[in-house]
This record gives sequence, structure tokens and C-alpha cells, in this order.
Amino acid sequence: MPEITNPRLLFNEYCSSGYPIPGKTTLYDNTQKIDLDRSLNGGVLLKVLVLSVDPYQRGRMRPPVPGMGGYANPFKIGEPLINFGVAIVLRSEDPKVKVGDHVYGLFAYQAYIVLPSASGLRVLENKEKLPWSVYVGTAGMPGQTAFLGWKEFSKAQKGETVFVTTAGGPVGSAVVQIAKSEGLKVIASAGSNDKVAFVKELGADVAFNYKTQDTSKILEELGHGIDIYWDNVGGEVLEIAIDALNTHGRVINCGSISGYNSETGVGYGIKNLWQVIVKRLSFNGFIVSDLLKDETKAALFYSEFPPKIAKGEIKQREHVYRGLEQAGQAILDVQKGDNTAKAVIILADD
Repeated sequence: MPEITNPRLLFNEYCSSGYPIPGKTTLYDNTQKIDLDRSLNGGVLLKVLVLSVDPYQRGRMRPPVPGMGGYANPFKIGEPLINFGVAIVLRSEDPKVKVGDHVYGLFAYQAYIVLPSASGLRVLENKEKLPWSVYVGTAGMPGQTAFLGWKEFSKAQKGETVFVTTAGGPVGSAVVQIAKSEGLKVIASAGSNDKVAFVKELGADVAFNYKTQDTSKILEELGHGIDIYWDNVGGEVLEIAIDALNTHGRVINCGSISGYNSETGVGYGIKNLWQVIVKRLSFNGFIVSDLLKDETKAALFYSEFPPKIAKGEIKQREHVYRGLEQAGQAILDVQKGDNTAKAVIILADD
């Protein structure tokens, strides 16, 4: 078979501050060729169907800092970006997967990939016949973050109040629905009127646009404070939430997007951390990949969450970008909050 084009989205230069700019921070490239009949040497050939765009990728665009560790290394200049995706197996010399299997894993932003083995790939059964894009959203890492993080850290009791930020996104919207299903009162913020309307459809008791309404005032007007704060944004909103938390309240932090694109490269300084002591608050930051090291937790997620999505018990929305040509813009939109829902890049149909 003659070689074919293998489009890619390359990481072009580090971005220490400000937003990642398409054509500067990232570059679309269609010069690479691939022979689909090439030797696999025991590996697998994949055709990527869908890729995820997530806020955390911004942290991988900063230059490495000596002595500063992290849970994800910076992207390498001149190489494709990486994130979660779904692919179909075209050829396999690894017995763990077979031709036609749909697999979930961390993939380079390119159309075709040759991996040395199937290690790290999860075969998706998809008994529910969900669109494959759902497996990079509510049935993928964002849903896992909400489902497992809530189980691990919320210690939620029926009748308590939770405040959820970025509630229109895939993590926040899932948390809203989980909390409501357990009998909690849900206060939710989002960054557009459309997202607020969606969050209200999910059952949030109070939903507001943080860009046009005062978060502090909204929480003060509750009159009874909050018991749990699900934090996706950090910064000043975290400070406001700490003020609103009741004694023995819980903070669950899985993101801090308010500081990811700071023009100075320095995030907001929280000034009321003394209240963590006074109120005896618990503060849990987590990375979902740590929780997924326990296969029983991963199995629990896949046995419970995709069926609920299929039944409509967990609702989700997508903002679809088609082709890697749009991937750089998708990344920028997610950082600015201009995406209307979970951002997914469709490379190919099944």
C-alpha cells in the first residue's frame, strides 16, 4: 500500500503566560506520511477516531522548571500534543487487542499511530452503543474525575449543600447530577447564560453566570453556607468558597483554570487559608489517574456510569470540532471558556 498523509497537531513553542495561540503555540502539520503496511514488531496500528481537549493540557505547555515536579511532563517541542482519545485497531501483533477493537488511552494528536504494544489501552465494550466521543467526556476521564472524586472525598450527606464551579463543563455537570441524585442542594456557576440554562436543566437548585453575577453575594444569600466546594477554578472563587464553607466543610480540588493563562504567570494568592484551621476544613486535591490505579475503581465506573448515560440518567453535551485543523482553536476555546460544552475533536467516523 502506498504511503498516506498522517495529519498531526504539533507543539511549537512554550507558553509561559497568556493563552496558547493556534499557529504559534501549536501548529497543524500534514507533511508526515505513514505506510499502513509497515512492520509493527509486535505492536499495534491504530486509527484515531476522536481526541479530547481538556483544561489541564495548558500546564503541559509551560517550560520545564528545575526542581518543580508535576503529574504530567511538558509537551515536547516539534512533537504532537497528547491527550485521551478513542481509536480503532487496524492491525495488531499484540494478543491483548484484535483488529476492530475500539480502545481508549493517551494518544498523540495525529490520525494514525503505531504503538510498541497494547499496554495502557482499555478495550471499550460499549454495550450501550454510545457515540465514541462520549468516551472522552462523561464516559471518560472527565466523568471518572467526577464519579471517583466524589466517592473518594465528598463524604456527602443527604440535605447538605454543595457549590460546583464550571458546572456547564463535563466534570462539573457530572458532579451536579451525582450530587442531586444523592439528595444534596446544588449551587452551580458557569460562564455563559447558555451553560447556566443547561445546568438548570440538570436540576441545580441555584445556577448563575459568574461573569455577570456576584459569587460572594449568591453564597451569602443562601443564609446557611455550603458544606462541600467542588473546585475547578481556584483563585478568588476558592477564597470566596472558603469564607462560605461551614465547619467541617470539604474542598475537592481538581482544577485551577483561573490561573492557567495568567499574563504574569503567577496565580491568585489566597488570603484566608487560616479558615482551614478555624473551620476544621478538609482540603483534597487529586488527580484521577491516581484513583484509577485501583482497577476495581475503574471497573466500578465503567459498570455504572456509561449505562446511566445511555438511559439519560446522566446528561451530557458536546462541542464538536472536526479535524486536527481545528484542534489548536479548540484548545484556545477551552482555555477561554468559549466552548459551549465538552470539547471533542472528531478525526474520523467509525
